[in-house]
Amino acid sequence: MISAVSNRETLFSQLPKKSAILVQSGEELIRNRDVEFPFRPHSDFFYLTGFNEPDSLLLMSNIDGEDVSTIFVRSKDLQQEIWQGRRLGVEDAAETLQVEQAAPIEELDEHLPELLSGIEQIFVSFSDFAEWMEILAPVIDSLKKQVRKGIDSPVGVMDLDSLLHEQRVIKTEPEIDAMRKAAQISVQGHLAAMRVAANAKTEREVQIALETDFYRDGGERVAFNSICASGENACILHYTENTSLLEPNALLLVDAGAEYQGYAGDITHTYPPSGKFSEAQAALYSLVLKAQQAVIEMVKPGVLYGDLHQTTLRILTEGLIELGILQGDLETLLEEKAYMDFFMHGTGHWLGMDVHDVGVYKIDGEWRPLQAGMVLTVEPGLYISDRHQHVDAKWHNIGIRIEDDVLVTADGHEVLSEGLPRTVAEIETWFAEQAK
Repeated sequence: MISAVSNRETLFSQLPKKSAILVQSGEELIRNRDVEFPFRPHSDFFYLTGFNEPDSLLLMSNIDGEDVSTIFVRSKDLQQEIWQGRRLGVEDAAETLQVEQAAPIEELDEHLPELLSGIEQIFVSFSDFAEWMEILAPVIDSLKKQVRKGIDSPVGVMDLDSLLHEQRVIKTEPEIDAMRKAAQISVQGHLAAMRVAANAKTEREVQIALETDFYRDGGERVAFNSICASGENACILHYTENTSLLEPNALLLVDAGAEYQGYAGDITHTYPPSGKFSEAQAALYSLVLKAQQAVIEMVKPGVLYGDLHQTTLRILTEGLIELGILQGDLETLLEEKAYMDFFMHGTGHWLGMDVHDVGVYKIDGEWRPLQAGMVLTVEPGLYISDRHQHVDAKWHNIGIRIEDDVLVTADGHEVLSEGLPRTVAEIETWFAEQAK
């Protein structure tokens, strides 16, 4: 089981003396009139508490060498719980969440000055700096007015991200187990989508099959808005309408992942629902797969993150020259970034509680080396639409992305999302077997 207590202990070990950390769960957002969007707590908050109620706040403080965690939660309210669902309440919060003390969020303004008295540095996420200043400004002002009473007030507000987000980049074994599960739930959903796609009429039918299987296999929610893009729609990187008819002879690009215990799966699979690639589709697909597999094979501790992308660019550019889509010298085309017409995104990203997970990619201006415990996606692609009038029409409206979730291990890597047919032959064979 993932341990919020262990996560807090690790963070406390990095916290300077006389410091405090503040993290909020977030609040429910209105979808329309009095209907809310489904609530998901801020990932930092969930990582440190395992708690998923809105309007909550965690204070971690270190005074006199003692680590103390205080959770502020909503009070029990029978009328609200009848309408909106059960609340943990203050009385059970400390024991349930394994923190030292709990208080009502409604009394935050009353308790915060006392709890921050004697604190020299306050760590909050600068991503929400303006919001935190609204909360902290009156507290700090109140404490400063009590200096003559011998009360020390904070002298610095620091960015929590540099501590917490770097901690989140390296996954613990319980986190890795959750990510394996999220990835495999995602794999099964993609297989369910393939089974439906063969006879589906619309992109939406594929999405329904995909997400139904996520929930059936234990997924808690989708990790991001599912992309089910047929034909020319696959050339729109974040296409999420999923309302078009499936084109009989077009490729279908499905980019989707399930969330499990707060951790995201993220897989992209591209295939012909007809079960048969055209010659042009097969050529481009095989090129993208060649780049993806080459990059995955590179993944191990010590490899620079930026080198993964450079490998992708070289393989794709070389392949586009061989197919006649690009003309010229390889090195010159790479220098001129000629590939940008057809491949305009990165080769991957960190993966964890957020699908585009936290953590920097460069340290002191240099690409960081991979370390055991990191999880990243590998997702090269090619997108050739009919706007590319200088390209032979046989390549038009072919969008391909191939994405897997990869764990960096002590001596190499593990593909967490293993289990999908990936080569042209494997995909065509899979569809043929399903038709029997």
